[in-house]
Amino acid sequence: MASAAVSSSGIGKRRSSRIALNAAVGLSGQDRANQVFSVSARATNLNKFGAAIAVTRELGVGTTIVVRNKRGTQVSARIVAQVSAAQGVHTYGIEFMEQDLRATGFWGITFPSNA
Repeated sequence: MASAAVSSSGIGKRRSSRIALNAAVGLSGQDRANQVFSVSARATNLNKFGAAIAVTRELGVGTTIVVRNKRGTQVSARIVAQVSAAQGVHTYGIEFMEQDLRATGFWGITFPSNA
């Protein structure tokens, strides 16, 4: 008998709206093989508290990375989930660890309220 999988994506519990934009970012940290890295990546599905990040490195859920935007702002982020992996590109959900002005203004856009 097949059973339906219940998603833990938090639908209905989001702290901010997602915006389907792409942004070039820099990532640095330590990958799953404990190698220090600093690479370019793509951020998609931006939200006030994080994004989905596509990168060619394998990262561990729970790992802390540093994300840099094109203006040079850096914030620490935590890998909260692996969304997909295909053809050497791994996509992870990240959330900013700080909730200060640097983090909430990181994308340089205003997010609609979730009211």
